[in-house]
Amino acid sequence: MSNTGIKGFQAATLGLGGNIGDPVAAMADALRRLDQRHDCRVTSVSRLYRTPPWGKTDQADFYNACAAVETLLEPQELLAACLEIERTMKRVRVERWGPRTIDIDILTFADRTIDAEHLKVPHPRMTERAFVLLPLADIDPELVVKGKSVSTWLGLADQTGIAVANENRAWWRR
Repeated sequence: MSNTGIKGFQAATLGLGGNIGDPVAAMADALRRLDQRHDCRVTSVSRLYRTPPWGKTDQADFYNACAAVETLLEPQELLAACLEIERTMKRVRVERWGPRTIDIDILTFADRTIDAEHLKVPHPRMTERAFVLLPLADIDPELVVKGKSVSTWLGLADQTGIAVANENRAWWRR
């Protein structure tokens, strides 16, 4: 995946997940909402994964996926767009790593490193989480994050309990 695609657009990767209600439908809806924006287009989506909870383990399994996007937005604007989608989909932030209807994280944004109060890119814990690395490897296994390829990080991550829930990478389209 190139860091600049169509003129003026910048490449970013997103991680999506959820475990309340119908998280697969919620993630699909979120991706379609992003893709329908004039300033953002979804260019690739991973397979869908079912994953055990991470951090707070006394909750239902999650569904996770990653997406590559090209956007005219700056990183903070993309974050605001993702948070607005979460809000309109009734995402409520009650506890860290807790149950959620939808979660959208910016994993990477071009070649940028960002360390702002509400946005850290690359995502600070993505290299520790197989539920992020597996779907991201579907999109771009050679993407370099923190000096190593996604496939290298994936080889170091614990993949226990993670299963492909849908092989069809068009699962998010109607």
